[in-house]
Amino acid sequence: MLPFLGLLLALSSLASCTTIAEIQGSSFSSPYAGKKVTGVSGIVTAKSPSGFWISSASSTKGAASSGLSVYTTTESVLSQVKVGDSISLGGTITSYRSSKSPNDLFVTQIEDPAGITVHSSSNKVEPVVLGKDRSPPTGQLSALDQGADGFLSVPNNGSLVERSNAALQPDKYGLDFWQSLSGMLVTIPSPVGVDFSDRYGNFWVRGDWSVTGQNSRGGLSMIRGSDGLPTPHPDEIVIGKPLDGSKNPKVAIGTTLSDISGIVQYEYGYFTILPLTASSVKGVPSATVPASTIKSSNDACTVSLGDYNVENMSPTSDHMGAVATHIAKFLNSPDLVFVQEIQDASGDADDGTVDANVTLSNLVAALSNAGSPFKYAFADINPINDQDGGKKGGNIRQAYLYNPSKLSLVGNSPVGGSSDATKVVKDNAGQLSLSYNPGRIDPSNSAWKSSRKPLAAAWKTTSGARFFTVNLQLVAKLDSSSIWGDARPPINAWVDERTKQVEIVSSFVKSILDADPNASIVVGGDCNEFTFTTSVFESLTDQLTEADEAANIAPEERYTYVYEGISQQLDHLFVSKAIVGRKVNVEHVHVNTWASSVDTRASDHDPTVMQMKVC
Repeated sequence: MLPFLGLLLALSSLASCTTIAEIQGSSFSSPYAGKKVTGVSGIVTAKSPSGFWISSASSTKGAASSGLSVYTTTESVLSQVKVGDSISLGGTITSYRSSKSPNDLFVTQIEDPAGITVHSSSNKVEPVVLGKDRSPPTGQLSALDQGADGFLSVPNNGSLVERSNAALQPDKYGLDFWQSLSGMLVTIPSPVGVDFSDRYGNFWVRGDWSVTGQNSRGGLSMIRGSDGLPTPHPDEIVIGKPLDGSKNPKVAIGTTLSDISGIVQYEYGYFTILPLTASSVKGVPSATVPASTIKSSNDACTVSLGDYNVENMSPTSDHMGAVATHIAKFLNSPDLVFVQEIQDASGDADDGTVDANVTLSNLVAALSNAGSPFKYAFADINPINDQDGGKKGGNIRQAYLYNPSKLSLVGNSPVGGSSDATKVVKDNAGQLSLSYNPGRIDPSNSAWKSSRKPLAAAWKTTSGARFFTVNLQLVAKLDSSSIWGDARPPINAWVDERTKQVEIVSSFVKSILDADPNASIVVGGDCNEFTFTTSVFESLTDQLTEADEAANIAPEERYTYVYEGISQQLDHLFVSKAIVGRKVNVEHVHVNTWASSVDTRASDHDPTVMQMKVC
């Protein structure tokens, strides 16, 4: 009796199927996962050292893919087939992740292939031509990204793609679209680079299909789509390592390339196309980056303000000269500059040094050498050693560079220490000032643990007009998940901490406006967050207006950073109603995102320059 039962169980685990599409199924998980199959037929479309791919007759419609990965590293098995062979085989259907990350989606494959029979050779499977046969959607990645901000909605990780395993909607959602092509041979006509090549040689492209948010450089900016939600750009795709061993070209935003044909595969957190062979560069955008049209004014009431994350600048940084040139020549030496990521005098040596006077003095000297018409003064506050995040030992902080012939710090208030909380006060003349100037905002609050504390300052012009600034670098997004992964909405790491940090800054801003509703205030810097994540900035935008919005910058041109193929804005300036009423002008100067490669950038952020009236 038991042997018979065992036989029944063995037979129940064995299934024969006629199509690859039945194995892939019309959802994310295969209905055949864990089962043995026989008689699977297809044409070999590509090979790699870890297996090959087969496809049935090309299908340009439907949710179920007609391509399938066959995993084997056994040379005797690999040698049985070549591209173009029409074969049948059996094996076990498995689901695997290409990395140890639990956020990776599973890939369906045949493992331990056996019984391979070659029926004919030199057959051809026509690739699906993307943009012609099928086009990726331009909206959201997943139906599971529920919330007012789409894929950026908070809270995160409310559901999982694999657990939900919903029926694919490839015409509507990006993950569904690319899943419906998993294992298939596709062609991208006229690809254009939308990011830099990474250290592995992979790069992101858009093809000859409809996209949203295309900027003037040819990249794809995060904007609100037709659904009113920020777009995560399912209309772009990663190009991975060529299957024939050739090397991908170096790519930057706007690089045009020859057509790419390859296999759609999910790898290391992203849907990827593995090209049959490397593409070639057809054209590169101009290397000329125009300088800002905003220039310093002789009018004491008109202030030009720059903002620049200078990426771990130490006294001996190789990129100091380039940054100085950017500020002097491309930002036209603003009257006041917010800088972030200034390291202490010993750089990232963890030796207890916290003072950054040498770093800032060297930067000021470099600015003079680069042609600034005046010698900048600077202001900062030393952090407690290794308490503000960033590279251990680097003690990065925000600082101000300013033109002392036009601006000065208000009053006789002392400079704050690392633990001193500045407050809004009235000076002897009855005008608003700060108890510490510059000073930190609530530095002992737990929200700033392992993060930079905001640097506030009160300024006056030679005309006597006063204004306030807050220079930010909020906690970074480290440990966030791939937006193309299992967790929906994707994990936006430290978002609760950033929200709290913004709320603290907002309370400080409110204390100024309560004392003077017509105060001129600028808050900004590297916020490490998109304003599309409205819950983070709600407490601040209730009081201040984003400068890009006030200046009517075109949405697709609002970017200072590029990551995972998306031109995006992490650096923001917010201004008070009084400044908005006098009109502002803003320009993002793309000296880094328009670079020819990662290696030629001075920083991973672009600087911004703004002109405003403060009286």
